[in-house]
Amino acid sequence: MTVTDPEESDTPTPAPAPPPGPPATPSGGAPSGVTAAPEGEVLRELRLLRASIDNLDAALVHLLAERFKCTQKVGELKAAHHLPPADPNREAEQIRRLRRLAEDAELEPQFAEKFLNFIVEEVVQHHKLIAAAAAADRG
Repeated sequence: MTVTDPEESDTPTPAPAPPPGPPATPSGGAPSGVTAAPEGEVLRELRLLRASIDNLDAALVHLLAERFKCTQKVGELKAAHHLPPADPNREAEQIRRLRRLAEDAELEPQFAEKFLNFIVEEVVQHHKLIAAAAAADRG
């Protein structure tokens, strides 16, 4: 595209090159959702957010470890008293409770349910192994 100066009829002037960075919108501003912030500020904010995520991940791992210590004891108790490794009524109750907690926390209840189902499957597998070991010891 060229721009011509009306006072200089035969001398086209090249259009200025666009500035480096994200493509401009038709109005000349930054694309929707993109704010013009100094790169250092953006990187600093990313580092802070990622550090928070890392801390939360560490807390989740420690909480899961504590949860599995408790479920290990539940599995041992069930095995000692010949109770089944899975308790579908308890699991259904836990899912309902967790869905309510998720809604209160503004977290997608379906995500919370999938997360709990994954944990419950792991726990039941551990309980089956504990029960099998207990039966072998009695055996």
